[in-house]
Amino acid sequence: MALCLAFLMLSPGIHADGIVIDKIYHPYVQPLEQELEARASLQNYQEGIPDNLGLYRFAYGRALGERWFGEVYLLGQRSDDQSFELSGYELEAMRQLTEQGEFWADWAVLFELEKQHQDDIWEFSTGIIAEKEWGKWSGTANVFASQEWGDDIEDEFETAMGLQARYRHSPALEPAIELYKGDNSFGLGPVLMGQINLQGKQKLAWEAGAIVGLDQKSPDLTWRFLLEFEF
Repeated sequence: MALCLAFLMLSPGIHADGIVIDKIYHPYVQPLEQELEARASLQNYQEGIPDNLGLYRFAYGRALGERWFGEVYLLGQRSDDQSFELSGYELEAMRQLTEQGEFWADWAVLFELEKQHQDDIWEFSTGIIAEKEWGKWSGTANVFASQEWGDDIEDEFETAMGLQARYRHSPALEPAIELYKGDNSFGLGPVLMGQINLQGKQKLAWEAGAIVGLDQKSPDLTWRFLLEFEF
């Protein structure tokens, strides 16, 4: 974890716009699981970025065997200067590398391919996901590297990281604190999350957090939300 923190302090952002406050991934695949997911990141007061910028992701995902999980995303955005519009598409695949508890930490690798809707801009990202439990506490690290290319963008290689410390109070309520670092985003803040069991194997997971900017380049405040229906 110390190495992860050192990398965090040195790394630029995973996205060209530096917006990395979104979601912390966990390295587990549940066989036969399917899900519908909606995510939103709402930020304000960042130099060079329209006020009240909202980034949205809507996805369908499913387990592909016992170790792989794939998702297909539609991406959207809005701001004070622009009404909501479709902004891009994304394919995502996660491979669980170890069984839970098999080693000192649980590991997975994540692959993402994103295409902007109206521009010739592509991005391919690879992420390493690690999680360690101590009693009722869980620590999770996401480290990403990405390559951007296309006729409408200068080719660029970038990196980023997100960290989460979570207290597993109960399935319905788990408080956490998260730290994100990107090209123009360096933020820290509290997050609440939980899971509600529905009929049969159906579950509803939710997350809500407020990430405060830690330097002048970052947005003053970013709200992040997630709602996930598992079946």
